[in-house]
Amino acid sequence: MDSRGIPMALYHDRHGIFERPKREPESLEEQLEGRRKPTQFGRLLEELGITSIPSYSPEARGRIERLWDTFQDRLVSELRLAGASSINEANRVLWDFLPQHNRRFAVPAAQPGSAYRKPEEGFNPDKIFCFKYYRTVGTDNVVRFGEHRLQIMPSNGRLSYARARVEVHERMNGSLAVYYQGHCLATKPAPLEAPVLRVKNTVRVTSGRTGHDELTVSVVAVKKTSQPKTPRSTKPGPDHPWRRPFKLHIARG
Repeated sequence: MDSRGIPMALYHDRHGIFERPKREPESLEEQLEGRRKPTQFGRLLEELGITSIPSYSPEARGRIERLWDTFQDRLVSELRLAGASSINEANRVLWDFLPQHNRRFAVPAAQPGSAYRKPEEGFNPDKIFCFKYYRTVGTDNVVRFGEHRLQIMPSNGRLSYARARVEVHERMNGSLAVYYQGHCLATKPAPLEAPVLRVKNTVRVTSGRTGHDELTVSVVAVKKTSQPKTPRSTKPGPDHPWRRPFKLHIARG
């Protein structure tokens, strides 16, 4: 999507970011649904209503490759002639170069009109341009996502979402959001789990006063260490069976 709106269709090669390879086996969930799950980019195209047109001919892929070859050759020369030495300077050269390139090599469309449409009212780009993953809420009303644990707060007239199937959105700025049936849920970082809390460290808090009569508090981690017990060697007594003479019994045939 650019300043003109959302494109009606996208013509692309069959790269893995657009569609999953057909040789990849289907999961049981996909077999039950009767369709293959799209990639993150494919899901983005579906939600924006963009028609995905893969290219199956070498000529179609060659047009794209020739365009990249032009950019990799001509654009490098333009950057050198402009003396661009930073990302900001390179971006300014690029925005000046693209309109000139399009005016020179653009071909009029076979059908008049715009191939873009405006987003609907209330369009939220953060809800679309993100990575989406499905998770099941635990019995403690906590969603696990990698190293993160999100505590779901009561919302929408519901106190608990235990065992609910939710959608976790990983946004471009690194933030996380949890959605259930299209509604964004209120979350907060969940407390540490019991095994993490039961660490063998205690905290000792000491206080004192500086020369300026200011109260200072320091926290020192003290590790509980217990010295291993030295095993005692026990010596068999004189009447122990090991002390008795060993008798050899030979079976006679």
